[in-house]
Amino acid sequence: MPTPKASVIVLSAMQQQVLEQIVRQTTNPYRLVRRAQLVLSAARGCPNSEIAQQLNLDRGQVRQWRTRWLEAQAQMSEAEAESEAETALRGVIVAVFQDEARPGTPAQFHLEQVVQIVALACEDPQSSERPISEWTVRELADEAMRRGIVEQISPRSVGRFLKRGTPATAPESLLAERSTRRRNRV
Repeated sequence: MPTPKASVIVLSAMQQQVLEQIVRQTTNPYRLVRRAQLVLSAARGCPNSEIAQQLNLDRGQVRQWRTRWLEAQAQMSEAEAESEAETALRGVIVAVFQDEARPGTPAQFHLEQVVQIVALACEDPQSSERPISEWTVRELADEAMRRGIVEQISPRSVGRFLKRGTPATAPESLLAERSTRRRNRV
């Protein structure tokens, strides 16, 4: 069974110019440069398998970016028609080459719950009828569940919440350093 032919990409002179600028600029992100190289190779007529080999990508990735480029042709044509065409076109091209948002897992704990757990850590454990003099993360997790702040939480999560709030301090007093500078000037 023959493999299907990839869709042909035809670039305008301005699109070609913007893509080549993206590839040449050393300050561009690596992914942006590779995707621009991919489209330039596709415009030269290279098949997906060859582009995938050149750029060390999967053929599916090459197909995806080729398709995304073709779907954005109308937007790019509009951008080229604007007065500051090159700037607008570059913005559209960069937007086309951006990764789509990945939802990830939703946060398990709301900010208010975290604040309540930190406030709980500031309380005296004996006021919660705990037979301890200082909170441990396990005791805090148990107490947070007992009070109904959270349905379930691990001691490790409580530890992360408490660790996150520790401010970084300067190794020495900045005020003392500043006052010694003044004395040296006079």
